[in-house]
Amino acid sequence: MQQESDILGDVGDTADLKRAVALLETPSLTARMAALVGAPIEFGMSKLPKFVHTRIQKIVHSALHKAASAALWTVKDAPSKGSSTKTHKLAAAVSGAAGGLFGAAGLAVELPVTTVIMMRAVADIARSEGFSVSDPWVQAACVEVFAFGGNSKDDDASESGYYASRAMLSELTRNATQELAHLAGHRGAHHVTHAYAKKQAAAWTAKLIDTVATRFGMVITEKTAAQIVPVVGAATAATMNVLFTNHYQAMARGHFIVKRLERKYGVAEVERAYRAIHAGETALVAIPHTSE
Repeated sequence: MQQESDILGDVGDTADLKRAVALLETPSLTARMAALVGAPIEFGMSKLPKFVHTRIQKIVHSALHKAASAALWTVKDAPSKGSSTKTHKLAAAVSGAAGGLFGAAGLAVELPVTTVIMMRAVADIARSEGFSVSDPWVQAACVEVFAFGGNSKDDDASESGYYASRAMLSELTRNATQELAHLAGHRGAHHVTHAYAKKQAAAWTAKLIDTVATRFGMVITEKTAAQIVPVVGAATAATMNVLFTNHYQAMARGHFIVKRLERKYGVAEVERAYRAIHAGETALVAIPHTSE
């Protein structure tokens, strides 16, 4: 059995992975919202007309596409720069307070603004973990974060909430990788220009956003339902936005810690270690040391 110092090849990496597991395998965002408003989300959901559900999905799709353009492509590319988590939470609180004054009617105005703030917060964390936000694949990974709602009591005990979400997105990832490899094979790597590859990746990212938006829209619908509970006003709406931003910042931190470790140790080995830690076997986790 390898000693503690050999886990993940580095004690600091092991601690980081444990932190990622703790962040990513949290109670669901729905449960946290219910605890905040002191009422079951189902109560608010039952009060929402069907057309509101449809309207929210349309707003969410539009908001995520706009956020990807307005946030990801404007964040300064400075890998390893420290993240400004409190600044983004404050901005989200202000946005939530303003939206809370108008209730569900203000969603079309408030949601795009809040989504941009959260997307910037996610990108901010990605670069603090050493990633270049100008890389289309990193931008796509930022979008993926919005598919992570945290663990639910209904999740299969044999499957982590995080890897269940990644499995849902893996088909798109696989198709995009195969498409670019196909282009490189037929045109020659030197003919597949950076600009063209970036264009193809952007097209794939748009498809990814559509997929993620459906899942994110479900959470936003629950948020809207929670906010129609009579006791919820502007102050609570602001707090809920902070809760949302904090949640997705936590998901982003965990996601990009895992991504960073995957670059070093490989996807399969990190997943194995992650699952072992999640199962409570942290003292027994050991994967081969890699030289760099």
